[in-house]
Amino acid sequence: MRFTTPVIGPAAGAAVLLIAAAAAGLAGCSSTSSSSSAAGGSSSSAASGSALTVADVAPFSGPDAALGPTYLASCYGATSAINSAGGVLGHQLNCKSVDTRGDPADAVPAVNQMFASTPSLALVIGCTSDEAASVAPIINSHKMAMFCMTGQSEFDSVHFPYFYRLVPPDLEESYAMVAIAQQLGYKRIALAFGNDIGSQTFIQPAIASLAKAGMVLTTNQTLDLKATTFRTEAEAIIQSHPDAIMTEALGAADPTLFSEIKQLNNGKMIPIIGTSAAISPPFFKSAAAAVGATTFTSNFHADNLVVESNGPAFQAFSSALLAQQGKVPGATGNFTTYLSAPGGVHLYDGINLAALAMIMSKSTSPSVYSADIIKIGDGVPGATVCYSFAGCAASLKAGKSIRYEGPGGPTNFDSFHDSTGIFQVDTYSPSGQVNVVGNLTAAELRALSG
Repeated sequence: MRFTTPVIGPAAGAAVLLIAAAAAGLAGCSSTSSSSSAAGGSSSSAASGSALTVADVAPFSGPDAALGPTYLASCYGATSAINSAGGVLGHQLNCKSVDTRGDPADAVPAVNQMFASTPSLALVIGCTSDEAASVAPIINSHKMAMFCMTGQSEFDSVHFPYFYRLVPPDLEESYAMVAIAQQLGYKRIALAFGNDIGSQTFIQPAIASLAKAGMVLTTNQTLDLKATTFRTEAEAIIQSHPDAIMTEALGAADPTLFSEIKQLNNGKMIPIIGTSAAISPPFFKSAAAAVGATTFTSNFHADNLVVESNGPAFQAFSSALLAQQGKVPGATGNFTTYLSAPGGVHLYDGINLAALAMIMSKSTSPSVYSADIIKIGDGVPGATVCYSFAGCAASLKAGKSIRYEGPGGPTNFDSFHDSTGIFQVDTYSPSGQVNVVGNLTAAELRALSG
């Protein structure tokens, strides 16, 4: 469900179109043939029996390095289950890491190299807010399907035919954070967001939403993700006397800030409201180490998309994902957290949607199967609802129309290929277990939209 559909201004729209044009030029200069399956420039499928590659385009190094392994866990889980069920049209699937370092300057050559060196490429996942604006046009120009984890607003109103998103725009998540503050009775809010592209997109919607809610913005601090101390920012936050801090600063930044606030505030933490990015094993591990697990968990809430925690879709997902424990490079901390982590659920669903669309279209080429992703997700009247790749594939092979419903719930794609659900409120136990403590209704978020 979409709560708002922001429209970018003419200048921003022109910028996106310029990026797309530049990306097309870059793609044209690459050595990848437009007739190959890597470029996705034709409807030809991969050679019979060859392996297909799902590329995880995300940060594996830099301040946002925890994102790449989170998405890779989804890829390992989904592709392992698909392969166990016989694969796709005679093909097995594998996963490939493409490190963007969370920087557009590094992401563009990394993605161009991915296309040049991966003739079996069948799907891209990841593409976070750090780099999506620069790489999504390139991926789209190669006619390659992608499920991205970006919340940037330009994708709300600029159509890329091969772009799909199962997570909400950042502005909706900003509204969700303010709604949590309302539920908890907070009146005075400090902002502390990282200086990376993805974190900065939360700030202006949050400021507007706080004003609409009648709350006081006490201070707005930007955290340099390369810094090793935030004493100045911590002192400014403490002196502004907030009831809570709304924040997203990945890597070591937020835990360091929490530690310094506790030190400078006579051993007391100020309550924290985080984004869904805080629902990850590395974040919990670092934050708990910084201020103590009990102190952190008693002062922390985060928004997250509502996901299923029981039923056949969750059972298939949890079985597939947890079987990968100890196998995913870079995955650390409490592995069960990946069952709730953004990307853990939604990219698993995206991979299944794409694989089933390949079967439905009888092609592994994105230029052919991409159109069937929405048909598989949204279904048609009378479609058989199915909850796993194995079950859905069997129904397709039996000639049935299907609607795939994964652990992220049923899809409802709009004209920009966005399908987003409603939010829940998450906390942690001192052991790192994610607990759902509430939900946020569509009406609550609409009331806080700009």
